[in-house]
Amino acid sequence: MPGLFIIAHAPLASALKLAAGHCFPELVQHLQALDVPPNLPCDELEAQARVLLSLAQDADPRGEALILTDVFGATPCNTVQRLADGQHVKVITGVNVPMLWRALNYASEPLDTVVTRALAGGTQGVMQIASSRPQNQASQPTSHDQDHRQHQQ
Repeated sequence: MPGLFIIAHAPLASALKLAAGHCFPELVQHLQALDVPPNLPCDELEAQARVLLSLAQDADPRGEALILTDVFGATPCNTVQRLADGQHVKVITGVNVPMLWRALNYASEPLDTVVTRALAGGTQGVMQIASSRPQNQASQPTSHDQDHRQHQQ
């Protein structure tokens, strides 16, 4: 099972780890997360990332890990690009909850499969949804709305 490591602008990595715990509480202890605060020196960030990546790799007998980061070209991504070798450690940028949940759902698969599944989850989880009220919800004006507009909560 490849290790998983999230590195993102604070507080996103920790928030994603918490979200992972909703559906995968048994796996969250194996998930490493690093929030990158503003103005952290790059050498300190890289040192922290190396430690957490090592912990993620220790979770896998083959020493494999998938790193999920938030924004391509930003500090978290640039830092882990220096740590990834493309074979045992791979990086995906643009992390979102569907991507993370998909990676966790297939965490027992080989690294390349986890990467493929995570990418599919991330892209399939982004969509425009209908803006109309669902069929089973009746429209009721609220009495405290001075403009008498109807709101869906």
